[in-house]
Amino acid sequence: MTKSQKDNLFQLVKSLSKSEKRQFKLYVGRLGVNTDSKFLNLFNFLDKATIYDEAAILKKGGIKKQQLANVKAHLYKQLLISLKLSPSHQNVRSQIREQLDFASILYHKGLYKQSLKILEKAKEFAIYNEEKNLAY
Repeated sequence: MTKSQKDNLFQLVKSLSKSEKRQFKLYVGRLGVNTDSKFLNLFNFLDKATIYDEAAILKKGGIKKQQLANVKAHLYKQLLISLKLSPSHQNVRSQIREQLDFASILYHKGLYKQSLKILEKAKEFAIYNEEKNLAY
């Protein structure tokens, strides 16, 4: 794995604003069981670090070498989910896709009328916002 591939998580953590970091910690802390999790410890470590140093992570992070790849992948995914849920990152296309996802869930549960109602609202919203590719 090249150095740039290893640094993707570090770059993502460093690109977060103060409010995005706060939002992530609130998102993670919503269940309480995550308050002392390995991925949260890794996040805090990377947030404080000035350079990416895998040896320091293994030494001080409480993560074994065998676990590091999985913990990093989990943290990366949780960060992206947190950013997606943030209102500041909600654009028109994201809102429409979210409605399409909801409609799909309802459809697969056999709730066809509810699904159709959400699809109609999503279509109206897409047309109103001139997102014609998503509207049809």
